[in-house]
Amino acid sequence: MTARRALVTGATGYIGGRLVPLLLDAGFEVTVLVRSPQKLTDVPWRDRVDIRVGDLADADAVDAACAGIDVVYYLVHAMGSSGDFEQAEARAARTVASAAAAAGVSRIVYLGGLHPDTETLSRHLRSRAEVGRILLASGVPTAALQAGVVIGSGSTSFEMIRHLTEVLPYMPAPKWVRNKIQPIAVRDVLYYLVAAANLPDSVNRTFDIGGPDVLRYGQMMNGYALEAGLRQRPIAALPVLTPWLASQWVNLVTPIPRNLAVPIIASLQNDCVMGEHDIDGYIPVPDGGLTGYRTAVRLALGRMRDGDVETSWRNASIEGASSNPLPSDPEWAGHLVYTDVRAKHTDAAPAELWRIIEGIGGDNGWYSFPLAWAVRGWADKLVGGVGLRRGRRDADRLHTGDVLDFWRVESLERGRFLRLRAEMRVPGRAWLEMTAEPAADGGSVYRQRAVFFPRGLGGRLYWFSILPFHGIVFSGMANRITATAEATSAPLPAR
Repeated sequence: MTARRALVTGATGYIGGRLVPLLLDAGFEVTVLVRSPQKLTDVPWRDRVDIRVGDLADADAVDAACAGIDVVYYLVHAMGSSGDFEQAEARAARTVASAAAAAGVSRIVYLGGLHPDTETLSRHLRSRAEVGRILLASGVPTAALQAGVVIGSGSTSFEMIRHLTEVLPYMPAPKWVRNKIQPIAVRDVLYYLVAAANLPDSVNRTFDIGGPDVLRYGQMMNGYALEAGLRQRPIAALPVLTPWLASQWVNLVTPIPRNLAVPIIASLQNDCVMGEHDIDGYIPVPDGGLTGYRTAVRLALGRMRDGDVETSWRNASIEGASSNPLPSDPEWAGHLVYTDVRAKHTDAAPAELWRIIEGIGGDNGWYSFPLAWAVRGWADKLVGGVGLRRGRRDADRLHTGDVLDFWRVESLERGRFLRLRAEMRVPGRAWLEMTAEPAADGGSVYRQRAVFFPRGLGGRLYWFSILPFHGIVFSGMANRITATAEATSAPLPAR
């Protein structure tokens, strides 16, 4: 028998990145349509899938990707809150619907948001519901799964609950902490997504999906506290905290940037529970039953302790952040470019120097003037940026496309070279490069280069305003990184 073929959109996202290997294990041939293939450089399943480069707004790219496909997974959502994202999402859905119908696709599986039957939905929930309607009207049998709060290591909802609970011993909260929510474990979401590919052709409808527990948001926070070994948090519901104010609060006290916090908080303004359980008549529950909330939290905490976080909210694309790679040096002609270049010799071997470079950021910090880095992170959060506390997915290893505090790994040659692209709010585009090179005496040379393309007068003024700090921050980085590599190196054998 010929293997069925699945197209996954959103394969670099939190759900898509976990769904692809499960589809491969289920016997599917998988094609992924991505805008940034470099984000897949280090995923373990990269060589097992057909990678197509394109955007859902590009009809030609979508048509080509749908050719010969049996099942299309639609897992793309705009996480920004500005501009015409609703219109953009609707256009993308129509493009996919048209391409799937023309290609003779037999099934579309869409993951949308669980929402009440009301006209007062948030913009994001309203947009997700509209995408579902467009796909259901495509003429291709569609299963629109509607899930609420997804609990799993690295999910935005879980991380928001985790940080709010851990940071605040007392929680002043909006009145929506009293609303009822039906969370679902990420493993159960993935189970339903895989199983939905086998629904009968006659099924063309929405399905509410959720876990076995219906809780208030405050109960979810205290359920997390119990699993994390923390004291339960007193929570006071304050009617004065509007969704906008609440998103600013979450932006400041958690690593979740404002543009990701807004859609989550907006979706919590109403009760978010299943209105029907019809999915049970088509897909049996997983062996052992659906995962309870506290079990899902326990599993997520276990994966975090083991460093086994497959995908994370941290790697979501940030609205307004540059996604353009650093131009090669010959292409700089005609551009104003500022650089700060440092080089330092160390007796440490290149491998040990690289270990320090690859472990930078997150809990290890930036090896120079911590207060300056902290102030820059807080300043970024105050203007709606990502701040420093996004941390890193893996404590020891980086991968192309990974988030590293307010940077993103743009280029990685393991053992030698690391380039980070800035995602903090700056009037221009910025990169930081670090290199470990062998030296003739058996040691190594650490090279560091900061690159800044200013935008307008503001960009020029920004560069010169922070120039006095470069001598402290960047030279300090070079000195501390090389000193740490030497201190952690094994002593050389006696001659």
